[in-house]
Amino acid sequence: MKESVPHKKLPVALIFSLLGILFVLLFVADILLGSIIIPVKEVFYSLFSTSETNETYRTIILSFRFPKALTAIMTGAALSLSGLQMQTVFRNPLAGPYVLGISAGASLGVALFVLGFSSVLAAGIFTTTGAWPLALVAWAGSFLVMLLVLFVSMKVNDIMTILILGILFTSAVSAIVSILQYFSNESMLKAFIVWTMGSLGNVTKAQLSVLAPAILTGILLAFLKIKDLNAFLLGENYARSLGVSIKTSRIIIFLSTSLLAGTITAFCGPIGFIGIAVPHICRVIFKTANHLILVPAVILTGSIVMLFSDIVSQLPGMQTTLPINSVTALIGIPVIIWMIVKNKKFVSVS
Repeated sequence: MKESVPHKKLPVALIFSLLGILFVLLFVADILLGSIIIPVKEVFYSLFSTSETNETYRTIILSFRFPKALTAIMTGAALSLSGLQMQTVFRNPLAGPYVLGISAGASLGVALFVLGFSSVLAAGIFTTTGAWPLALVAWAGSFLVMLLVLFVSMKVNDIMTILILGILFTSAVSAIVSILQYFSNESMLKAFIVWTMGSLGNVTKAQLSVLAPAILTGILLAFLKIKDLNAFLLGENYARSLGVSIKTSRIIIFLSTSLLAGTITAFCGPIGFIGIAVPHICRVIFKTANHLILVPAVILTGSIVMLFSDIVSQLPGMQTTLPINSVTALIGIPVIIWMIVKNKKFVSVS
């Protein structure tokens, strides 16, 4: 009988270094590539010099591509981290902001805000004047769904039942959104439909000033709860024995998730796959369940995946752009299938 050869585990620092290099390469590529191919030297001139740059290239890079690349980084980090937190709290590999209805709750808030206004105000909804209101309604919607899931989780111990209820919440929210779409006027409906397709390129600098602090706050809350997340891996009773306040920890983790997923949904539209798949990819790469490693790992890996997805969605050299959520789905499905086939099952969260 053939003995199995144990796989050598790469040092964590080496893996982070390799991922960091890949991150930088994709970030530069995301700025370089698009409908217009810009020379590398022009990119550096635009970013670091004001005298030697071509003004057209400078406008394209600073006003469009650089903000879009930053948005991609924050989107990947936020969705991946929110997925990791949900998978840990509910101890289920299928948990995530999309499955549990958090993204749907944010979509409902945006739908009520967008479709509930007259067409006269439509122009300002997704621009500077609508940045804070749009974020607030998305946070409110996502946090409301999180509270519902929290309430159910207190009454029901079966994790699979909670996930099913999360899917039902999503379906109920989708039904409400459909009714709002049916009664909305043409201009508002068009704006909302375009938003649902997902986009990283529509985020303005003013919106970035709202998006960035919200994402950083959500990430900071997650880092503050790393110890509690590790305790949750072995169950709530074990966590209590370590002195963890289950109720307080859940609220803070859910608040972090609502900020992360709600903000991204508000400005970029509902984007699937990332929140579920990236935490599993990181567990496979790093071969650990320690959140001291996994939290920064999913932030970095999620950013890499979104940068790559953004490059693909731009169809470099062409004048068309694909919806980002379609690209993440097409990239994610093969990854999920490969993981299932290779590991026979999802990597355990515990």
